[in-house]
Amino acid sequence: MSDDAKAVLHRYLARAREAVLWKLEGLSEHDARRPLTPTGTNLLGVVKHLAGVEAGYFGDCLGRPVPDMPEWYAQMMTDTLEDNGDMWAGEHESRESVVALYRRVTAHADAVIGELDLDATGTVPWWGEAGEAVSLQWFLVHMVAETNRHAGQMDIVRELVDGAAGMRPDATNLPDGDADSWARHRQRLQDVADRFA
Repeated sequence: MSDDAKAVLHRYLARAREAVLWKLEGLSEHDARRPLTPTGTNLLGVVKHLAGVEAGYFGDCLGRPVPDMPEWYAQMMTDTLEDNGDMWAGEHESRESVVALYRRVTAHADAVIGELDLDATGTVPWWGEAGEAVSLQWFLVHMVAETNRHAGQMDIVRELVDGAAGMRPDATNLPDGDADSWARHRQRLQDVADRFA
């Protein structure tokens, strides 16, 4: 395992991306699109959002735009996209097309990350003065945090869809337990919470 800072950051980003895509596995189009929070958070929308964010930071901001991005992305970059327009997939956007876009964008980002040194800089217009000379290192740290934040949201939404939870297929990071043991655990937590009602 490399201790090279760029390799470490890139590895953590890759793991978070894997978790994001894993959260869609085995779901119907309906379940991938269901808004399960009051603000409409849904699994496919989060993947679409992350595709746009990576295309922005590792593409446009570093002077290496991703070719053939969809119209909603151009609207996002010019601040003309409807509010939350990148957080859900319309009827014309299949799960396969959103996942393919995410894979294409992340492959582009990986190539850019490979080409540049950590101290290479780009510009993030929406960060104001702080965005005038942003290093690749900052882009990587930001995307590791952003992707992991959204992977956590997806973990909760996926659990609401069908009970599936965990970090990765090969390491869920959860104790073993069947449905009954989890129900008892949840009831125990509810009982404690109810003492404060």
